[in-house]
Amino acid sequence: MLAAIALLVLGELSGSNPAKPPSGSESNQAVAQAKPLKPPAQGSIPVAFLISEGAQVIDFAGPWEVFQDVMVPGRADRPFHLYTVSESTAPIHTSGGMKIVPDYNFENAPAPKVIVIPAQSKPGEATLEWIRKATKATDVTMSVCTGAFVLARTGLLSGKPATTYHGAFVRFADQFPDIQLKRGARFVEDGNLATAGGLSSGIDLALRVVERYFGREVAERTAYDMEYQGQGWMNPESNQLYATAAVSTAEHPRCVVCGMDVDPATAPKSVFKDATYYFCSDDDKKTFDAAPEKFVNTDAKSL
Repeated sequence: MLAAIALLVLGELSGSNPAKPPSGSESNQAVAQAKPLKPPAQGSIPVAFLISEGAQVIDFAGPWEVFQDVMVPGRADRPFHLYTVSESTAPIHTSGGMKIVPDYNFENAPAPKVIVIPAQSKPGEATLEWIRKATKATDVTMSVCTGAFVLARTGLLSGKPATTYHGAFVRFADQFPDIQLKRGARFVEDGNLATAGGLSSGIDLALRVVERYFGREVAERTAYDMEYQGQGWMNPESNQLYATAAVSTAEHPRCVVCGMDVDPATAPKSVFKDATYYFCSDDDKKTFDAAPEKFVNTDAKSL
């Protein structure tokens, strides 16, 4: 027994036989097969993170962490080369006030094979045109959270399936009726376009991209090293919790536009047909006031 323990300790110290991470496929019966992507024989895969004022930190930092942590046995180069790109290289402020100086502008940015589009401010035409042009040569152009609105404004998603943050389902369906909104999807893939649900969903979509390039074992090892226990990256339909919006009640009122919790004492409100409706923001109130019948006639359970 002592000899066996000694051998075990030596094995751990040498690192010659590291513990294999538990396979998610063993416990997840709804595993979806990923369509393979071909990585370059040499060099790194360029990944552009498109950012502007108000970019949501986890939307780009989550995928950034995934791509930077990927290790491929036998590969001399790092699998992914990561950089930020914006309309200019002037500093921008993300959610929470973090200040970032973009690495490149649209004129000098390396041609990406993967584009990550987080939630951010409404894009200008220069941003939309850069996405359109760059996507002609990408393996994956992916949005996270309400970054789907940015991607949708390019026209590239027209007629295609997509998803977004669950609190933006109503606004997305209203603004882009030609896009097939998939409620309850963790992520949606169509050709070289992919859209993730809100916030942490971007981590799963990034792991999915890793799997498509380098296989499930590399993706599992990446998740294991990150101590990330979510398995949504193996099941695109794993956001079913958000497929049906929670019902607003007098005790727990919700924004009639996005479905999020509100505080009646401070929330903007409107009265329509003798009923009072509360909102998360002035923008949601304006959306409601422009066409209240659209929201009143839609039962909250189906939002």
